[in-house]
Amino acid sequence: MMKRIFLAAIVATFAAGSALADDTCESKAVGKDGKALAGAAKTSFMKKCKEDACTPKAVGSDGKALAGAAKNSFMKKCEMGA
Repeated sequence: MMKRIFLAAIVATFAAGSALADDTCESKAVGKDGKALAGAAKTSFMKKCKEDACTPKAVGSDGKALAGAAKNSFMKKCEMGA
């Protein structure tokens, strides 16, 4: 019985840890001084961060990188949701 409780506690700890480790662009928007970015600096950072997150995902069903209008459309949708 104690082994099951111990195992459940370990599983719960790892599950909570991975949920808290979610690094979003919003959480990364911090300056060198440790303070949150604001204004134009934050806007610029967020745009680049979202673009960097979406670019590797811009792949067609054939495994090749998207290009042209297909890439533009995908990037627009991805950046809105990312």
